[in-house]
Amino acid sequence: MDDELHERIRGVISDVPAGTVATYGDIAALSGAPSPRLVGRVLAEDGHDLPWQRILRANGTPAPHLAHRQLELLRAEGVFADGQRVNLREYRWRPDGLPQDEGPEGLF
Repeated sequence: MDDELHERIRGVISDVPAGTVATYGDIAALSGAPSPRLVGRVLAEDGHDLPWQRILRANGTPAPHLAHRQLELLRAEGVFADGQRVNLREYRWRPDGLPQDEGPEGLF
């Protein structure tokens, strides 16, 4: 991954406002990353100063090893989960450039 893509991914993650969430796939689509896995890699290697808690898996769940802390931080921002799943229809960030029908169907 080149530095430009790395910084675009970081920039899009930084833009996710408090009280909303995005999926790894959303961030990949908005930043032009070829895979949501690259978004996860950026967060794992260089995401300490980003709002990492706002980035979820495609089904609205946090990564298992971060679940407790991530859901706690999201609750503090007004994002509530049903069990360990955030309702993406309710809380998903919808910036310009991400189609309204983007994302998993039939989850909620």
